Amino acid sequence: MITVKSLTKRYGRIAAVDSLTFDAAPGSVTGFLGPNGSGKSTTMRLIMGLDSPDAGQAMICGRAYRELRWPLREVGSLPGGQELPSGPQRAQPPVRAGGEQRHPARPGR
Repeated sequence: MITVKSLTKRYGRIAAVDSLTFDAAPGSVTGFLGPNGSGKSTTMRLIMGLDSPDAGQAMICGRAYRELRWPLREVGSLPGGQELPSGPQRAQPPVRAGGEQRHPARPGR
């Protein structure tokens, strides 16, 4: 369960997130929709402990992200600005220290 209560983050006089409150239940798919600059990425940064709120709190299973014993095993996130590969991907052969390509052994060769 992710619980966000009265979460607020300001940059100067601009409120990027203004008293946001919601629960995301286990097993549900939750997403943020809104125009650029509406606070979606800032909210995720606050939940993940990458930025500090000016007010309110974000809890994951009743604890702040920084208090989780094994956070990378309990929470997954793909921060904005990173893309997942799309379409067929061609694997690159491994390279040895000398720069020569090393191909894995193939059956029958």
